Amino acid sequence: MIVFNMENAIFHIVYKRGVLMKILVTGVAGQLGHDVMNELAKRKIEAIGSDLAESYSGIQDDSPVVNMPYVSLDITDKEAVLKVIEDIKPDAVIHCAAWTAVDAAEDENNKAKVFMINGDGTKNISDACKKIDAKIMYISTDYVFDGQGEKPWEADCKDYKPLSVYGESKLRGEQAVSETLDKYFIVRIAWVFGLNGKNFIKTMLSVGRSHDEVRVVSDQIGTPTYTYDLARLLVDMIQTDKYGYYHATNEGGYISWYDFTVEIYKMAGLKTKVIPVSTAEYGISKAVRPFNSRLDKSKLREAGFTPLPDWDDALKRYLEEIDEI
Repeated sequence: MIVFNMENAIFHIVYKRGVLMKILVTGVAGQLGHDVMNELAKRKIEAIGSDLAESYSGIQDDSPVVNMPYVSLDITDKEAVLKVIEDIKPDAVIHCAAWTAVDAAEDENNKAKVFMINGDGTKNISDACKKIDAKIMYISTDYVFDGQGEKPWEADCKDYKPLSVYGESKLRGEQAVSETLDKYFIVRIAWVFGLNGKNFIKTMLSVGRSHDEVRVVSDQIGTPTYTYDLARLLVDMIQTDKYGYYHATNEGGYISWYDFTVEIYKMAGLKTKVIPVSTAEYGISKAVRPFNSRLDKSKLREAGFTPLPDWDDALKRYLEEIDEI
C-alpha cells in the first residue's frame, strides 16, 4: 500500500517484512547523500531527501533519487529544521549535509558560516531528533584528529586535535550529536569519491589529460571511500541499534595520494607521469592536511557489519560507472 501526500512530501510504504521505517536524508545534492537515497530506494525503504535548493539539484541521471520525495531545508534555521522534522516524523536522520570545501573554510569570510553549517546546523538537527525520539547518523571525518604518527585512529579515540577550520567544525558537529542524543551513529570517513559532484579522481583525470606529468603528495596516507559502497553500509547500520562511533572506508590497505593517482591513471589508460612529492614541496593548500588518515575499521566487524570492498575494486567500478574504462 502506498499513500502519497504532495504537500509535505511524505509517503508511506508497507512492505512484506512488516517493518515500517522512515528516513530523512540531508545533503542529497552531494556525493554521499545522492547514493544513500538510491540505496534506500533499492531496498524500498521510505526516504525523504533534503538540501538547500527548492528542488533536487544534484546530478540529473536516471537514478531514483531524482524523483524521490524532497524538501528544501536550511539546516542553520533552527525553527525550519524543527518544523520539517516534526512534520515528517522520521525514525532516523542520515545527516550528510556539510560544508566540505576544506581550503575555502580557511578564508576569514567563510569561517563563521562553516561553523554555523557543520556545528550549529548539526545541533539543530540533533535537538529536533531528540524531541521526536529519532535516531541520527552523523557523517564525520578523519580531520577531527591531528593526523600525526602512523598508528591507525581507533573509532572510539577521543584524542581530538583538529588542524583546520573544517576539522574543528566537524568536531563541533560530533559533539552536538553525542552530547544531545543517546541513539546516534557517528561515522568517520576519508578520501571520498562518488558519481555526484567533484572529487579527487575526476580532478586527476582532467589534469592527466591536459598535462604530461603531475606532482602528487606521497606522505599523506589513508584509504579512499566510494560513496556507493558506503551507502550500503550506512543503510545496514541505521536499521540497527548498534550505536556509537565507527570508521568506514574501503578495505585494501593504506595508500598515499600518489599511489592512488598512479592506479587511477593505470586503470584509465593514461600515460601521464606521476611524480611523488612531500606535502612541504607541494605547498599551495590553505588548510593543513593530516599526514595520517589511517582509520581503524575493526569495530565494524566486531559489530557484525560487512566491511566495504577493497579500494582498487571500488576504483575500477567507479571508473566504469563514469565511462573512463
